[in-house]
Amino acid sequence: MVRNPLTDDERHRGLVLGRLLQEARGARSAAAVALEAGISLDTLRKIERGAIVTPAFFTVASLARVLGLDLSTLAEAVAENATEDEKQMASRVA
Repeated sequence: MVRNPLTDDERHRGLVLGRLLQEARGARSAAAVALEAGISLDTLRKIERGAIVTPAFFTVASLARVLGLDLSTLAEAVAENATEDEKQMASRVA
């Protein structure tokens, strides 16, 4: 099975998700959050920097639980921030 390449929008949403998770983590160490979420530290770091732009649902759900985030609120924040970033980029080009 061949996977379709990710679109620019999908990559951008992945970056936004990573940034939001990193902000929610705050001063907590990435190692502690990864351990509690049951994922590897490497995976968390890749998600936070946008190298994994479409992490598995259960990975995001576990991180949200550990960070005290509601999944619906997180999804809305990703959509809102991605849209806002797109508007800002468009205004720079115009």
